[in-house]
Amino acid sequence: MDRKMANRKLIRLSQLKSKLAAEKLEEIDWVTFGVIIKKVTPQSTNNGRTFSIWRLNDLRDLSQYVSLFLFGEVHKEHWKTDQGTV
Repeated sequence: MDRKMANRKLIRLSQLKSKLAAEKLEEIDWVTFGVIIKKVTPQSTNNGRTFSIWRLNDLRDLSQYVSLFLFGEVHKEHWKTDQGTV
């Protein structure tokens, strides 16, 4: 893990909103970790494509979460991922 994180900045999901407002994250090599705390039943777009929505949290403050939308191949590959997965 140390090798993978070398020269990268860890930003907790609960800090993401404030960091986006204060820093230019597109200029930084950063990483975050999240736990799937909720999965919405797969939905369909108007053109028939299926997608998933996951709520991700860092387990520090359960009232703050990031919604992750999965489309296309990512949805097909990961839609069965269990809630609670990191």
